[in-house]
Amino acid sequence: MPPGTLGERLSSRRVRTPYGPSNPFHLFRKDGFRFLFLSRHGERGYEKTAPFVNYRANIYAAKALGVERIVAWTGPGAISPKFRPGDLVLPGDLLDFTRGRPSTFYEGKGIGFIRQHPAFCETLRRAIRSAARRAGGAGRFHFGGVYACTEGPRLETAAEIRFFASAGADLVGMTLCPEAFLARELEICYAPVAYVTNYAEGVRNLPYRRGALFEGMLPPSAAAAVEASKNAIPGIAIAAAVSISEAERDCPCAVSMERYRKKGVIGPDFREWVASPKGRIG
Repeated sequence: MPPGTLGERLSSRRVRTPYGPSNPFHLFRKDGFRFLFLSRHGERGYEKTAPFVNYRANIYAAKALGVERIVAWTGPGAISPKFRPGDLVLPGDLLDFTRGRPSTFYEGKGIGFIRQHPAFCETLRRAIRSAARRAGGAGRFHFGGVYACTEGPRLETAAEIRFFASAGADLVGMTLCPEAFLARELEICYAPVAYVTNYAEGVRNLPYRRGALFEGMLPPSAAAAVEASKNAIPGIAIAAAVSISEAERDCPCAVSMERYRKKGVIGPDFREWVASPKGRIG
């Protein structure tokens, strides 16, 4: 993203967690508003692919740092014909096709049966939608859609994309699961912004282009629109966060573990909720 997009960086730190160290958290200030930023995939480009991100460490660390809301961004491919590269989308639901990722903090414990509808925080989604509308100039914008999350790092086959489409998927990517579910387990509001990066396999008859991004699944004519949408996301995310920063959280995300609190199964300290990890990634 362009330098200075996030504002002034004040400090950086990693957090030690039961699941290993988190990725670095950077404290930024923009127009007097302070927020934390974390890059899932690395500090110097794409250093770690989606299946090897330590999602548990990152979400645990966010909770430990006092984070209450997460605006995530992701670059999926378009399955539905209503989406095309360069569009911004606020997905409304998830299909989880990941296989090998630790997906809960509550391994071996009798807790964690948490309702997953809505999949994302509706309060946060509305704030992002309003911020996107105010921003303008970021190409086509869509509110809603189903995101299918695959394991990766390989891209999907055409047959898999047809299967996902038959299951109701509009977009396909690799990053939102289990991140969204882990945030819900620790009562953090979570909502993603997607910038569509390419057409999913088989959606368009696109020739193989040797050495090109996605080997030709992104038409060259759409590359500028994709870059513009990606660069618009930080401003939209910050504006959305500012707009609700003083509002009290009254959404289901904020009380997802309330049933267990009322029963006396868990106390106020989230560190006592989680299970000791049986394995670590990263």
